Amino acid sequence: MSTTVVNTGTEGKTWGGGNKPLNASYGKMMMWFFIVSDALTFSGFLAAYGFSRFKFIDSWPIADEVFTHVPFLHGQELPMIYVAFMTFILIMSSVTMVLAVDAGHHLNKAKVTLYMFLTIIGGLIFVGSQAWEWATFIKGDFGAVQTKGGNILQFVDNEGHRVALRDFVTADAHADRTQHQRKSGLWFVSEGTLPTYTIDEVVHGLESHENVLVRTQTLTEEGEKTVLSRQESLKQIKENGKLVVEGANLQVNEYGSPLFADFFFFITGFHGFHVFSGVVINIIIFFNVILGTYERRKSYEMVEKVGLYWHFVDLVWVFVFTFFYLV
Repeated sequence: MSTTVVNTGTEGKTWGGGNKPLNASYGKMMMWFFIVSDALTFSGFLAAYGFSRFKFIDSWPIADEVFTHVPFLHGQELPMIYVAFMTFILIMSSVTMVLAVDAGHHLNKAKVTLYMFLTIIGGLIFVGSQAWEWATFIKGDFGAVQTKGGNILQFVDNEGHRVALRDFVTADAHADRTQHQRKSGLWFVSEGTLPTYTIDEVVHGLESHENVLVRTQTLTEEGEKTVLSRQESLKQIKENGKLVVEGANLQVNEYGSPLFADFFFFITGFHGFHVFSGVVINIIIFFNVILGTYERRKSYEMVEKVGLYWHFVDLVWVFVFTFFYLV
C-alpha cells in the first residue's frame, strides 16, 4: 500500500515563515510574547487603580501636594519637578538604547559599548531616584491625625498652607508611653513604631495656636480639600482624633486614603523591579559586548532583544506617571 503526497506549492498559504514567523527570530518572538503578557498585567493593575480612585475620588490625595520634594532642597515646595526629572532620565536612556541597537546593526562595537553604558547609568539613576522617593513618601513631612472613622485630618494656617505637626505640637518629655508588644501579654494587639506625638499633645498644641486649622481629606466642588472653622477644628480633633500618622505605609497614609499608598507601593515597586531587572540584564549584555561575544557572532541581536524590553519598561512608566502624578 503506497501513500501519495500532493505538493500544492506555496500559493494560498497564510504563513510561510518557517522557523522565523513574521520574519523574526525565535528569541525576538518570545520577547514579544513576554512583553504582551506583561503589558496585560500592568493594564490590570492600572485599571484597578483607576476604578479605586474614581470610587473614592472625594478623598483621594492630590498628587501636587504629595510629590513636592527634591533632593538637597529641603523645605521647598516644588511639585512634580523631581518626578519629571526621573521621567526625562528614563526616556533618554531609551534613546541611548536605540542608538546602541542601531550601532549593533552596523557592527560598531565601540558605539554599542558607549550607548549601553549610558543606558545602564540612566537606569541606575532612575532606580536610585525611585528608592529616594519611596523613603521620602514613607517618612512623610507634615503629619496628620486619623479619626475613629479612618479619615485623615491635616493642618493648615489661615491662608490654607500646610502646617507640620512639629511647628505647633510639643512632645511631653515626661510622658510615659509603652508600645504594645506580644511579650507584654498584648498578643491580640498589633502596633507599629510609636508616633512622635500623642493625640493629647496635638490637642494642646492646636489650642495654643489660634492660626492653625484642620483640613479634612474630603474635596470640595472646586477640587480643594475642606478647611474647617476654628471651633469645628478643635471639636474634630478632641472627639474623633484616634491616631497620629506620620508618613505612609500599607496601613495608614498621612496624605489621604490608605488605598493610594497601597497602589503606589505595589505598582511603582513592580515597575521598579522591572527597571532593576533591565539594568542587570543590560550589564550582562554590556560585558558580553566588551568581550566581543556578539562581534564574533556577526550579530548584535541580543542587544536588540534587551532593547525591546527596555523600551517596554519606559513605555509602562509613561502610563504609571500619567495615572499617579498627572491625572
